[in-house]
Amino acid sequence: MKWRGDSGLSDGAANYVYILGGYYDAGDNVKFGFPMAFTTTMLSWSVLEFGGKMGNDLQHAKEAIRWATDYLLKAAAYPGTLYVQVGEPSMDHKCWERPEDMDTPRSVYKIDAQNPGSDVASETAAALAAASMVFKSTDAPYSKLLLQTAVRVFALADEHRGAYSDSLASVVCPYYCSYSGYPDELLWGATWLAKATRSQKYFNYIQSNGPALGYRDNVNVLSWDQKHLGTRILLAREVLLNKVKSLGEYQGLANNFICSLLPGTSSARYSPGGLLFNGPTDQCNLQYVTSTTFLLFTYAKYLSTSKQVVTCANTRITPSKIRFIAKRQVDYILGDNPLGMSYMVGYGPKFPQHIHHRGSSLPSIYAHPNTISCNDGFNLGLYSSSPNPNVLDGAVIGGPDNNDQFRDDRNDYSLSEPATYINAPLVGSLAYLARS
Repeated sequence: MKWRGDSGLSDGAANYVYILGGYYDAGDNVKFGFPMAFTTTMLSWSVLEFGGKMGNDLQHAKEAIRWATDYLLKAAAYPGTLYVQVGEPSMDHKCWERPEDMDTPRSVYKIDAQNPGSDVASETAAALAAASMVFKSTDAPYSKLLLQTAVRVFALADEHRGAYSDSLASVVCPYYCSYSGYPDELLWGATWLAKATRSQKYFNYIQSNGPALGYRDNVNVLSWDQKHLGTRILLAREVLLNKVKSLGEYQGLANNFICSLLPGTSSARYSPGGLLFNGPTDQCNLQYVTSTTFLLFTYAKYLSTSKQVVTCANTRITPSKIRFIAKRQVDYILGDNPLGMSYMVGYGPKFPQHIHHRGSSLPSIYAHPNTISCNDGFNLGLYSSSPNPNVLDGAVIGGPDNNDQFRDDRNDYSLSEPATYINAPLVGSLAYLARS
C-alpha cells in the first residue's frame, strides 16, 4: 500500500491514553471499536478454519490480525474501562480529507461500569479470544495475554450490562448503533471464550443464559451488529465434532439456517442474477453475503468431518450442495453477474473506479505533499468524476441493488463504500476455494 502514510499518531494523547494503531472502519477516518472488533473476530475465524489453505498468505493474515489486536489490547489496558472509539464522526463526515491530513477532533470514547457497553465489550472479548487461538502455537506469551484480556473484558460486559449506544448515542449512532441490543454479543463472547479456554464455566454460562439472551431469536444473518447465527454455527460444531449433546438445539438452528437459503424456498431472497439478499437492509448488502458464504463453507466443513448432512423437509442437503450455494455467491462478487462487474477493487477486467473512500479518491501524499483541506477534498475527491487515483486493491464494496444494478458513484456510499467487515469473512471463503 504505497500510497498511504502514517496517521492518527496522537490518538488518545488528549486523554493521556495510548491507543495508536487499529483500523478505520470503511471510507472515513474514525476508529469505531465495534466493527473493528467484529472484523478481527471474523479474520481470526477465517484463519482458524482455513489458515491451512492460505499458503504464504497465512503470515499476512496473522499480521493483519495482530495490527487489530495490538490496538484492542491498548484499548483494554485500563482496568474497568474499554476505549471503544477514536474520532468524532459527525465532524469527520463533514470533511473529505486524507487520513494523513486529518484535523478533525480525535476525541476518545470509553465504556465502564457507570456507562456500560456489553455489546462492544463482548465483541472485543470474542476478537481477543479468537485471536488467542490463532497465535497459540506460534507466540504463546502473546496468545496468553490475549486470552487473559478477553476474560477480563467479558467480565466487564457481563457484570455491567447495557448497550453502548445508550450512553454514547451521540457519537456511535446512527453509524454503529447497537440496533439488536447486547444479548447476542454476550452469548457470542461466551461461546468464543468456551472455544478458546475449553472451560466448563463458559459452557455452563451458555446453557443457563441462552434462553434469556435470545438464542432462539429468528435471525438468519451474521453482521457487526447481530451475532446469534455465528454462535449457532460455532456451537453446532461442538455437537457434531465434540459430541456435546446438550447443545443439540443450536445444531437444529444451524440446520434451519441452511434450509432457509435454498433457492425456491419462501425465506430465500435472491436477485434475478442470483445474489443473496438476506440482511435486515438491502444497503451494503455484500457485508451479509460475505459473512453468509463464510458460514456456509465452515458449516460444510463441520458436516463433512462428522459425515453428516442437513435434511430440509424431505431433501438431503450435502456439504457439496452447501459449498455450491456459497461458491455461487463468491463467483457473483468476483464478476460472474449480469453486469460482468467485479465488486472487489482491482480484481478482474471491470471493477468500480469511484469507490467511497477518502484516501483512495484523493491524490496520495507522495504525489501531492501539500495538505488538502477539509472542504477542498470534496471537489477534488468526493464530487470528482475522475476515477480514484489510488486503487484500493482487494477491497470489497457494498455491492449492487436487488435488481443487480450498480452505479459506480462515489457519492452513493451504500453501494460504493468498502469496509473491513465485508472483507474479513471473505478471506476464509477465498482461502477454501483457492486451494480446494
